[in-house]
Amino acid sequence: MSSLTPPSAPSSILAAVHRCSMAFAAITALLLFLPAVSGCSKAPSSNEAAASGSDPVVSRVNGTDIRESDLAIAEDDLGADLQNAPPATKREHLVAYVTNVILLAQAAEAKKLQDDSEFKRRQTFLRNKLLMGLMLQNHGKAAATDDAMHALYEEAVKPMGAQEEVRARHILVETEDEAKAILAELNGGADFATLAKAKSKDPGGAEGGDLGYFTKDQMVPAFAEVAFQMYPGQTSNPVKTQFGWHIIRVEDRRNRQVPDFDKVKDQLEVYVARRAQNELVAQLREKAKIERLDKPAADPAGAPKQ
Repeated sequence: MSSLTPPSAPSSILAAVHRCSMAFAAITALLLFLPAVSGCSKAPSSNEAAASGSDPVVSRVNGTDIRESDLAIAEDDLGADLQNAPPATKREHLVAYVTNVILLAQAAEAKKLQDDSEFKRRQTFLRNKLLMGLMLQNHGKAAATDDAMHALYEEAVKPMGAQEEVRARHILVETEDEAKAILAELNGGADFATLAKAKSKDPGGAEGGDLGYFTKDQMVPAFAEVAFQMYPGQTSNPVKTQFGWHIIRVEDRRNRQVPDFDKVKDQLEVYVARRAQNELVAQLREKAKIERLDKPAADPAGAPKQ
């Protein structure tokens, strides 16, 4: 029954943007192939740290310096592995990790492994990947201006306020006869929340059947049609959906609450940056000469050549 119960308020404004504005429905599957580089990080990059003179040497391995910026890169590389580690433990692990990288790299160079053809292919690929990440980061950061974020907020977020929401409770049972018996108890003065806790088969029954606030499109149609025709304090007759039989009580109606700009600024920033990155990739692909050599060429009509 969890599919009937509406989700809580969106954790990301992007979900609301998708629902409330067709202007952004054209974000393509290319986003799936972009790295998670939004250009919105508040932490200084290693280059910024070095340029500002705040990049001290932490350790030295056979004459090779390990700087604070190296630890930052290593932390990015290790990702979630150190997410829950205490700061002191994390720092020691990062220093040890970078030390091992340097020692093993020096040992590999001593064996001339850098001259191996496989190494050179991987080196070229990793170089291109790093350049791609930097390009996307810089492009996304440049696009995520205050004006762009405010424009997105005005176009896609504010219209949310025009949507009506209902807050309702419900009791879900297997049969119409059960639903009619519950309705009779309610008409006789029984408390709705108490009956929901005792008789509803929906997990939300433990909360007195409270579904919170929801918009019409967040509920299955048969349920929503009834709920949005009711007024606060009204109890429905039995309503059938694919989940069973419901008794609905509407608690409140209101226009949807729109979050303030400052509360969703970070999410807007990520969205604007990612959209700009996607557009950049699409533009570059459109202008590029891309040849697939592992498939037969197609003739102008689109049919493969024999």
